[in-house]
Amino acid sequence: MTNETRARPRESGPATYTALGLRAEAEPISPGLHVVATPIGNLRDISLRALSTLAAADAILAEDTRVTKVLLAHYGIATPLVAYHEHNAAVVRPHLLARLASGAALALVSDAGTPLVSDPGFKLVADAVAQGTPIVAVPGASAVLAALVVAGLPTDRFFFEGFLPGKSGARRQRIAELAAIPGTLVFFESARRLAETLTDLAAVLGPREAAIARELTKHFETVRRGTLPDLAAILTAEGPPRGEIVLLVGPPGEVDPEAGVADLDGRLRAAMAKHSLKDAASVVAAESGIPRRKVYARAIELAAEKEQDA
Repeated sequence: MTNETRARPRESGPATYTALGLRAEAEPISPGLHVVATPIGNLRDISLRALSTLAAADAILAEDTRVTKVLLAHYGIATPLVAYHEHNAAVVRPHLLARLASGAALALVSDAGTPLVSDPGFKLVADAVAQGTPIVAVPGASAVLAALVVAGLPTDRFFFEGFLPGKSGARRQRIAELAAIPGTLVFFESARRLAETLTDLAAVLGPREAAIARELTKHFETVRRGTLPDLAAILTAEGPPRGEIVLLVGPPGEVDPEAGVADLDGRLRAAMAKHSLKDAASVVAAESGIPRRKVYARAIELAAEKEQDA
């Protein structure tokens, strides 16, 4: 292991942490991999159990040790840190698995929020499970859930997509594949790509209700709500915002399949003028409620008719 990833020995004495101005001794934790949620912005959004776990662990596996050091310093925790991220995971993971197999108690954190949501922790957990290591969840903050509960969109069903593709063509294709999902869609997005992504979402999904949650739990937290075309226009005019972004899009509206059949050809022709045949079928199926297989078959027929007339 490199110097960056080798944990330093813990100082002698009981493991402790500071909360509410009081110094507390951490309760011992069992051997295994403890997956610990950390704040997404406001350092007060951490549980006493998480603090105790971080203090009692043999080492903390952090995506960015510089970020985690701030949290540990705030709560007076001296547990050694080990860098574990996508660039060193393949090299470091075998060493971590060996430590776990020998009975170590390790805590896994991400830069912010709940680990394994868009970070490299999944492979470590999967390999630890495969070798019989106990996995313990220490739940807490999550940007996905925090955004969902303030967006004002349906919460009974939701689908977390993470980051969409960076290029517009691939992005629109993926959006078309998600169009028929009967729940709120949740995305992470960079500030610089937000306007482009909103434009593509509006082009494929139409005027669905949406929300932009920015800097959640922080001083400049904002939530903007509106239709996709309106939000796309606003962000295009304003330029990229600052901070971390969670983007949410409402589910498809209720549709009348019988009414949808009546104007299927018109919908398909309009969609095929902007999308590939496959994507157009996905979009129209989501809008009309007609089974995608039936829509796709009709799209092929219309394409064939167009070639004959040409």
